[in-house]
Amino acid sequence: MFSRLRLTLSALALTALFAVDGPAAAATAEERPYPDREGRIAASGASVGERAARIALEAVGTPYRWGGESPASGFDCSGLVRWAYGRLGVALPHNSYALYGEGRRVSRARMKPGDVLFFEGLGHVGLYLGRGRMVHAPQSGRLVEVVRLAGSSYGARLIGARRVAAT
Repeated sequence: MFSRLRLTLSALALTALFAVDGPAAAATAEERPYPDREGRIAASGASVGERAARIALEAVGTPYRWGGESPASGFDCSGLVRWAYGRLGVALPHNSYALYGEGRRVSRARMKPGDVLFFEGLGHVGLYLGRGRMVHAPQSGRLVEVVRLAGSSYGARLIGARRVAAT
C-alpha cells in the first residue's frame, strides 16, 4: 500500500510538472480539462495529444495486465494508449502493430506530448510526455510508470513515433 501511495504522489508531482509544460500552462480553471457528457476530457488550448498524455498519467501505479484497457482491471501497453485517447473520443486499435499505422510519422527531434512511441519489434508502445519522458505499461508484474528515455533501455530501442489526430 505504501508503494502505491508513493507512486500516486509521484504521479501527482509529475502531473503538476507536466501542467507547466507548453502553451496550455497559462489556462484558467475554466479552460482546464473537464469531462463532457460522455465522460471524455475536453480542454481549449491543449492538443489532443497533450490531453491524452495527461489522462495516461492518471493511470500511473495501475497494475499491468495483458489485454487490459481500464484502470479497474489493469493495462497492457497498447490498452493504456487506447484508453487515454478513447477518453477523448479518439478510437484506436488495441494492438501495437495496428497502432503503427495510425496518425503520421514524427521525427524524434519533433516529438510532442501524446505522440505514440514504438520500440524494436513493435511489441511495445508508450505515450511521450515531453522532456524526454514517457508513460507506459511495461510488463507483467509491474505497474504503469513514467520513465526517462535517456538512461533507460527504452531510449536505445525507440524506432518511431506517430502523432494521432482527432477523428
